[in-house]
Amino acid sequence: MNNIDLSKMYDDFFGDSLVKNTSFEEYLDSEKDNKEEVENIDIDSILLDNDSKELLKKIIKYTKDYEEGTVSNYINFNILFNSNNKETKDLVIGALKTVSSKYLLNYNVKEISLYDYNKNTDLEKMFENGIVIIKDLKAFGLLDEQDKTIFMFNFKKYLIDKRIVILFDENQNIDNFLTYDRELKSKYFNFKINGINPDIQDVYNQVLDKVKIEEDKKVSLLDYITSTYLKTDDDFLTYRDKLINYISFNNDIPVLSKSKTNEEIFKELDELVGLKDVKKALNDLVNLIGLKSKTEKDLKIKDINLHMLFLGNPGTGKTTVARLLSGILYNLGYIKEDKLLEVSSKDLVAEFVGQTAPKTNAVVERAKGGILFIDEAYALASDGSNSYNDEAIATLIKCMEDFRDDLVVIFAGYTKEMQAFLNSNSGIVSRIGYTLNFADYTVDELIQIFNQMISKAGFKITDGALNKVKKIIEDNIGTKNFGNARFVRNMYEKTVVRHATNTKDKKQKEKLITITEDDINIDNLISEK
Repeated sequence: MNNIDLSKMYDDFFGDSLVKNTSFEEYLDSEKDNKEEVENIDIDSILLDNDSKELLKKIIKYTKDYEEGTVSNYINFNILFNSNNKETKDLVIGALKTVSSKYLLNYNVKEISLYDYNKNTDLEKMFENGIVIIKDLKAFGLLDEQDKTIFMFNFKKYLIDKRIVILFDENQNIDNFLTYDRELKSKYFNFKINGINPDIQDVYNQVLDKVKIEEDKKVSLLDYITSTYLKTDDDFLTYRDKLINYISFNNDIPVLSKSKTNEEIFKELDELVGLKDVKKALNDLVNLIGLKSKTEKDLKIKDINLHMLFLGNPGTGKTTVARLLSGILYNLGYIKEDKLLEVSSKDLVAEFVGQTAPKTNAVVERAKGGILFIDEAYALASDGSNSYNDEAIATLIKCMEDFRDDLVVIFAGYTKEMQAFLNSNSGIVSRIGYTLNFADYTVDELIQIFNQMISKAGFKITDGALNKVKKIIEDNIGTKNFGNARFVRNMYEKTVVRHATNTKDKKQKEKLITITEDDINIDNLISEK
């Protein structure tokens, strides 16, 4: 069968007056009677790209023309709606509810989450509505093949009646859903609406719409949004509502956190217990970067590869050092934001074919400008049975090369297990510039860490209690699953809880702030021998 070019088909239906560059007002001038019905719909304010806004206007106008008989072809306006913004969806649905009554069964709207769908779901009842929204398309992949077949067979029956059916999700989930039945996209879903992320000005305007802010604080609000909005991991609605709630409750703008200087960061690093080799390596790195910067015109020092391996057992300070490193590299201008995104293999590897690369790329996109810290990275090593892990690694390697000026990747994990990860793809080792080894803490260092926690909280501790802590550490250090500083932190937290119970009837301040031997609590902390 020869392919038929359908690209101009809808232009014929809409008419020559609906060319892309024609404004909505100009188009409506040809039909004055319809103007009053649609003039209150502020489609241009909806967070859609320009093509989508024009499409939405055309759909509404076409249904009015159909009602008046100036056009006779009934077009099924089934829509692929790419967005993750509920408010954008609600505004689009509101606009679509102004289409001609002759175009829909009714003006009822029904949302269907595929997470709620099963073989007993009554689709006929759901599709009694004039506008039907299918969301959470990712859940379709969780159905067994029989349920998928039944759903798709019945679903397509409802795409030719007088209703608008909308697939509402992000692009990747829509595409994965459509691949199950190619006919959906080619035959039934010929219209696409794309949501857009609001920019800084959009956030600023929406916050001002919701809260009253004194004139002299509006500049501070804009500065705050400019500094934080593009760095947040929250979606737009969450970020906006948190900010609105904060301003409403505090009657003030949040204070921007002040960036620490490298002198302050290295002072904090030096105060960490142990980590002698790590501290030296970071000082050497900073000295090299400084030399390169100061002699750029005189010395030909090659570009510094900052992708790293952090090797060491749990609780040896890998994540803490990574956070400090983020500030150091930001101050030196090697990353654009003082930002650390911490993920694990489950955040990178998907469950279905074709989803791992997009999922990994999405994580990288969030981390760009800062550091991507992949904890327990050895879990990405494939044993030959999971090609998705291989796909995630290959995607990461490509991103490490493509975005080397806009991203630092740190792979972290146990020293022994990380060797399998390094062996899983030869491209990883070649892209690693630094390897930092985080040694296990000694008994004395762990006692020092415990003492720091006690002191920072304002407690005192008796010699008997400290001796008990030392004995517990000596009995457990080196055992399987021992958590180093993590073990000590857990013991400290359980000790404080026990101390609160032991002193519940006490009133003397000295007893309330003093940790004794009876307070030291190791319930469920004994490691496997």
